[in-house]
Amino acid sequence: MNGLLVIDKPSGMTSRDAVNRVQRWFPRKTKIGHTGTLDPLATGVLVVCVGAATRLADYVQAMGKSYASRFRLGATSTTDDADGTVSETPNAEIPTREQIDAALAAFIGTIEQVPPAVSALKVEGRRAHDLVRKGEVVKLAARPVRIDAIRVTGYEWPFLDVEVDCGKGTYIRSIARDLGAVLGCGGLVQTLRRTRVGCYLAEDAVTLDLDPNEVADHLRPMSSALSALPVVRIPTDAIIRFRQGQTVACLTNAPASEESEVVVKAGFEEVIGVGTVQANDLVKPTLVLAQ
Repeated sequence: MNGLLVIDKPSGMTSRDAVNRVQRWFPRKTKIGHTGTLDPLATGVLVVCVGAATRLADYVQAMGKSYASRFRLGATSTTDDADGTVSETPNAEIPTREQIDAALAAFIGTIEQVPPAVSALKVEGRRAHDLVRKGEVVKLAARPVRIDAIRVTGYEWPFLDVEVDCGKGTYIRSIARDLGAVLGCGGLVQTLRRTRVGCYLAEDAVTLDLDPNEVADHLRPMSSALSALPVVRIPTDAIIRFRQGQTVACLTNAPASEESEVVVKAGFEEVIGVGTVQANDLVKPTLVLAQ
C-alpha cells in the first residue's frame, strides 16, 4: 500500500510512539514515516507516509500548518510548556488585550526564532532534549521562521487562546515564551493542537482506535502531497524513459519558467514522479515514484 494517512495524535504520546502503533496496521517491512514531530503534550494532525509515499515526506513537511493553542501567561517553564517544571512569575502585571495585540503584531512575518532547549533538534549530533535531561546547558541559535497569522480567540487571565498559521519549523512554545518575555510576565503553552498540515485537516483524521481492516479506505493518494505543484503530462510510451532518469517531452505546455518543479503524470491520472522544466517543454526527473 502506498499513500498518506492522516492521524489524530493523542496527548501524552510521542510522534514516534504513534507511528509505531500505525506500523502494526500494515504488512511487515512496509515503509512508514511521519512528517513533522508533535510534542507529547500536543494533539492533532500527524501525516504518516506509507510505502512509496515516504519519498514525499519533504513535500508534506514544507506545507503550511495551523495550530490552536492555549497560552498560560504569568509563568515560565523549563520546557516552555505545561509538561516542564512551571514557575510562577512574581508580581506579574496583568497585560491588557491591547498590549497583547500590539506584542503579537511583532511576531507576524519572517522572524528570527530561538527553538526551545527541550526539542528534537540536534547539537553536535545529539538531541537537545537528551542533553538538557543530562543537566547540560543547551543554547540553540535563532533561525528564520515564517508566521502568517496569529488570531486571539479568547483571553481571560492567565489564559490566552490563539490560532496560529505558520511555516515549517515554527515552534508554538517559542511564541508563548517570547510573548511572555515581551509582556514582562512570562508565558508557556498550556495546550496545543495541530489543526492543519497543508490540505490535511484534523476533522478528516483517523484515531489510533481505527479498525486495521479499514486503513486502506483512509489512505490519501500520493498526489495529495504534491497538490501545490503544477501538473504536466507525458506520453505513456515515455514513462519507462522518465523512470530511468531520462528527460522527456511534455504533452501539455510546461510552466514558462525553466527549472520550475512540476508533478509528472501519464495515463489514467497516474503520478509518475516530480521533475523540473527544461527548455522546449521538456521535463527532467528529480524524483521517481515506485511502480
